[in-house]
This record gives sequence, structure tokens and C-alpha cells, in this order.
Amino acid sequence: DNWAFLYAQRLALKQELPLHVCFCLVPKFLEATIRHYRFMLRGLQEVAEECAELNISFHLLLGYAKDVLPTFVVEHGVGGLVTDFSPLRLPRQWVEDVRERLPEDVPFAQVDAHNIVPCWVASPKQEYSARTIRGKIHAQLPEFLTEFPPVVRHPHSSSCPATLPIAWEACYSSLQVDHTVKEVEWATPGTAAGLAVLKSFIAERLKSFSTHRNDPNKAALSNLSPWLHFGQVSTQRAILEVQKHRRTYKDSVDAFVEEAVVRRELAENFCYYNENYDSVQGAYDWAQTTLKLHAKDKRPYLYSLQELEQGTTHDPLWNAAQLQMVREGKMHGFLRMYWAKKILEWTRSPEEALQFAIYLNDRYELDGRDPNGYVGKLQDVGAWRGGGLSCCLWSICGIHDQGWAERAVFGKIRYMNYTGCKRKFDVDQFERRYAPTH
Repeated sequence: DNWAFLYAQRLALKQELPLHVCFCLVPKFLEATIRHYRFMLRGLQEVAEECAELNISFHLLLGYAKDVLPTFVVEHGVGGLVTDFSPLRLPRQWVEDVRERLPEDVPFAQVDAHNIVPCWVASPKQEYSARTIRGKIHAQLPEFLTEFPPVVRHPHSSSCPATLPIAWEACYSSLQVDHTVKEVEWATPGTAAGLAVLKSFIAERLKSFSTHRNDPNKAALSNLSPWLHFGQVSTQRAILEVQKHRRTYKDSVDAFVEEAVVRRELAENFCYYNENYDSVQGAYDWAQTTLKLHAKDKRPYLYSLQELEQGTTHDPLWNAAQLQMVREGKMHGFLRMYWAKKILEWTRSPEEALQFAIYLNDRYELDGRDPNGYVGKLQDVGAWRGGGLSCCLWSICGIHDQGWAERAVFGKIRYMNYTGCKRKFDVDQFERRYAPTH
């Protein structure tokens, strides 16, 4: 279920050439820890096994792509290169670095394999809100939301196959990441496990998605975000499977499509067209103005990054949400908004709030370091609501939102408080579930 992979195989079949799959394992990536790397690498083991069955060589290259991939291309006489797409700054730089170092006669193609409507096709500019991009995406879904053609067993064998078996455990010694953030127990890496979660969502939770997805105590989310983030399950596959049940669960299916497609691709659009996607400078003018006007307002509480990370604030609901993220690598989507907005209220400036929120999100969330983490609202419909992502710029800087009644600290940024949460769901129940263990 990967359009970049399918395109590469089509080129190889047309030229009657062998097909190689390379993964460049970088020693560190933003705030990723061993929690994220183990999830990714265990999923890649499954990919390597599938490639072997398909007569496709899988290569795990240690180092940055610019340092290892051009050499591989030359040594293996590679005729063409196909890569996936990410709108984030660092992966885009990796692609540019490889392009500059490739032999001139090796064509290099990029395929947006993780959005359903390719990012640059969905819109040629930064969209203001879901309202402005929704029609553009839905108009193009008939063309792009199609069943995947099959990957076939590759008929052309390589004269220089992959080195097998891959020394997976040795890969970990090449990493320069924090090993103190442990793996989570609830999420088994890999496509097979991810598709099993999708199947259980459709069978058990889809029916209540439209009515209960904002209640952190109810099992109504897909919980798919880690597998979607790491490309182990395709969002397009999730949508194709969920849409089969539209006649039975119309409201839930429509809500899932809104969040997994429209809201998710809106976040991709923002990161692609706004180079300041992770800073206050990326916010709309009205939001920057209101935040600046209230930057010196007296905060009711001030917490350090360490106090926030350990969940030792005065607010038991906020602490419970933070502890859920630390322990499980995910936080319910409704609470993600509350969590980020309180960080704005309890830190010295909007800039510090955004810095802290992104750091905590990217360090603990299995699906951190993602466009939805920087921008998105109400995530993890499975994809994007309650499974993790940070909604940092929506909560703190009003991206894809509007101005509200002015108040201290927040200015015109939408406000949330503890009392409002108590009207939405049983706060006590959630606090008991994620109470501090000490």
C-alpha cells in the first residue's frame, strides 16, 4: 500500500531491471528516543521479510542519506531513484542533499505516498482553515482514493543482492538517542499488527466514533496513529476499509474521513507552505498580535520544563494527561488541546510554551515529529485524534482557528479550562486511571 514503492516497481518492470529498497537509518531525528526507533526498526524487519519473499533486495544503510545513498547508487549501478515525501524541514533537506550528490544521469522522483491527495496537488498555497481546503480535497478524492494495484514478485533478480541476515541489534549501537524513554506495551510494531488494530476499530469502536470520540474515558478511537505515522499502515488503506461501513455508520465514517483526510492533509499543507510551521512566527497576524499584547500578562502559575515533564502541576487532570503520554506514548485528542493550552497559560511566553509543548510531544508521543503534532486540531480519529499528536500551533497560536473573546494571557486565542472539561466527561475517572504512582 505504498505509491512510491509501486511506482518504483513499475519503472523497474518497464526497464526489466532489479528493484532495491533502501532505508537510511539516521543516528538521531529531532527528539526521537529509543521508544520511536524500536517501533520503527521492528516494523522494518517485517518490510525486509516481505521484500525477500518478493525477490526485492532490502538494504539497511547506516547514516544520513547524503553520505550513504549516492555511493550505493554508484556501486550498484542504480538506474533511477524514487523517494517518499514529508513536508517537514529536515526530511526535505535530506532529499535536496541527495539530489545534489546523485550522478547527473540518474533520474530522481518524489512521490507523496502518505497523503491521499498529494500535498502539492491538493492546493498550490497555504490554506487558511479546514473550510477552505475541504472542498478541494473532496473534489479530488475520486481520482486519488482508489484501490492499490498489487505489488508483484519481482521477476528480475539482482546480481548484488542484499546482505542477509541484517544485523538488527547491531543497528542500535549506531544510534545517538535517549534510551530512558521505554517502549510501550499496548502497541506492537509492524503492518500485521497495525492492520489488526484497524480491523478491531471497525468491528468494535467505529460505531461509537461519532458520538464518543471526545470522551477520554470511552474506547471510541482507532488508535492507529503510530502505525500511520511510521508508514506501517497506509491512511488510504484505513479510509478504504472504513468507508465500506458507511451505510451502517454514516456519521462515524464521515467524521473519520474529515479528520484522517481533511484535517490531516490540512496540517501537511501548513507545514509544506509555511517554513515557520514550528514557531510563533508561523501564526496568523491576528494571533501574533494578540499573543504579543498579552506576553507580559501575569501567569497564574509558572512551571519549569522538568515540572511539566514529571506531571507535578497543581492540576490533576493535566498531570494525568501528561502521565498517559509518558507511559503509553499517546494522549487522548480532546486532552491534547487542554494540555497544550495550559502550557501556554503556565509558561513565561508563547515562544517558551510552544518550545516545551513540541519537545514533550516529540519525546514521548509515538507519533510525534509529525505535521499533525505541530499543527493539527483534535487528532486521532484513529489517525489523528487521541492517538498522540500535539496540536501545538492550533492550541497555542490559533492556527486554523479564529479569534475569540479577549482574556488575560490568551488574548484572542481560544480558551479551555478544568470546569469546561468536567462538563464534557468524567474527569475524576480519568484522573484516577492515570494517577501518579509515587
